[in-house]
Amino acid sequence: MLSAQNRNNDVLPVGDLGILALPSCKTLGEKINNHIVSWRNEREHEFSHTPQFAGYAQDSYLVPLALPRFGSGEGKGQVLGSVRGDDLYLIVDVCNYSITYTMNGRPNHMSPDDHYQDLKRIISAVGGKARRITVIMPYLYESRQLTRAGRESLDCAMALQELIRMGVNNIVTFDAHDDRVQNSIPLYGFESYRTAYQFIKGIYKAAPDVDMSPEHMMVISPDENGTKRAIYMANVLGVDMGMFYRRRDYTRVEKGVNPVVAYEFLGDELKGRDVIILDDMISSGESVLEVAAEMKRRNAGRVFICSTFGLFTNGLKPFDDAYARGDFYALLTTNLVYQPPELFTRSYYTGCDMSKFIALIIDTMNHNSTVSTLLDPIDRINTFLEKKGVIRNSGKKDKLMK
Repeated sequence: MLSAQNRNNDVLPVGDLGILALPSCKTLGEKINNHIVSWRNEREHEFSHTPQFAGYAQDSYLVPLALPRFGSGEGKGQVLGSVRGDDLYLIVDVCNYSITYTMNGRPNHMSPDDHYQDLKRIISAVGGKARRITVIMPYLYESRQLTRAGRESLDCAMALQELIRMGVNNIVTFDAHDDRVQNSIPLYGFESYRTAYQFIKGIYKAAPDVDMSPEHMMVISPDENGTKRAIYMANVLGVDMGMFYRRRDYTRVEKGVNPVVAYEFLGDELKGRDVIILDDMISSGESVLEVAAEMKRRNAGRVFICSTFGLFTNGLKPFDDAYARGDFYALLTTNLVYQPPELFTRSYYTGCDMSKFIALIIDTMNHNSTVSTLLDPIDRINTFLEKKGVIRNSGKKDKLMK
């Protein structure tokens, strides 16, 4: 595999690179920028002496911006640097509730709607001067409201169409709740990247002695919606996969949904096996913790909870209590959404940094190179597992090197 700094050394970029990291992604944006700056200053590019490369290696690719608010709560977007002819990448975290603004003298925490509106303000401020605009929205705005049941809105599809109408060329997201929502913009770029590679690395960090052989490991989907995600990881690791489905009471509605009355498990014997519970998001955590507890009741070994987006809408106390009971061994989430500072004080928590991967995506797209190897991380996973002593045998289950 090519290293990051040598990956795109023979391809001309689309245009000068510009990264617009909204306040919700300021820290992540700085990390991404640092990776790209390092690569491009070390890269020996084939066309480095041509006029097209005048602005290729820079000290920073971050374009300054501002999103001031008026006392009424109204706002505006300002791009404070030149973006004419640039290949722009706008990064936004619609789940960052830590950012506040003052409205009528009172502090107001920003909601996903506020962040989405700020994204549109910055696109509007660009004013059509960029060569190309790509929106990187790790947690896809309104991604849980993507299908219609009765008379209700289709928020995610409408948002994607609105961004396209504003001049956005590509949408980049991660572990979309259901990537079929891209059917709403069939003629434009929509990529949903997997986080399986980062989670496998994270599990080895949380438990260096973990055994990824099929006799000792199993991947679990906590519900029917995540089955495809779990099947992928199980097949990559060469282990068995199990799933839960939620039996609901369709005669009642609580908090807008039919309440779950039982979790039914479909899968092989768990006794003594470590398990990876793989989900796209943790909201309150109620479902995933119930699944973890059920795993332990079925005599599973260590339970690793892996979720791309840790929202923790009910705080961390439910996880603290579950860990104290021994329901799970480690919790892994990414930095694709806001991580509350107290999360890092928990001994059971392992973070998965996605900044280098996003930097690689941006650098590759800026050169108009193929992203197919990034969309499917199978080669990187196999290389990593081989380094850990897991032999990949074609057509056979993995064996752990003795």
